[in-house]
Amino acid sequence: MCNIGILGIGNILLKDDGIGVHIINELLKEDYPQNVDIVDGGTSILDLLDVFVKNDKIIVVDTLKGGHEPGTIYKVTPEEMGSYIKSNSSLHDVQVLDMLKNANLLGYNPKVIIIGVEPSEIEYDIGLSNVLKSEFTNLLNIVRQEIELSLENR
Repeated sequence: MCNIGILGIGNILLKDDGIGVHIINELLKEDYPQNVDIVDGGTSILDLLDVFVKNDKIIVVDTLKGGHEPGTIYKVTPEEMGSYIKSNSSLHDVQVLDMLKNANLLGYNPKVIIIGVEPSEIEYDIGLSNVLKSEFTNLLNIVRQEIELSLENR
């Protein structure tokens, strides 16, 4: 049986930066098999090496600054990530790659998919911007589809 980790990253005190956590909170209301681990990674995924070690596939949900219109949804692999990371990218983007490298060094090679959304507003405030509110259901459905695809391909 393939173990699947869903990792939401972000800071809910910084508006759109918290999108990954908001998605995780919605997924926690749903019923998934035991092999699906839904994790609120918050702001420090450096403490979450176990997610990268104990799962065969990891779906990371976060903001991703790729330079497109706010609300743009990306689905990329770590290998593709280099072309998306900009100088003003989230520290989370770099941390995901670091955690994957650490897991690889320990002999673990999970497949990682990053589902990111271009933020509109990252500032001290609780709640999502109107742009990300309007894309929330779409993003949630994309994450759900990726989970279902992962369950089918175990």
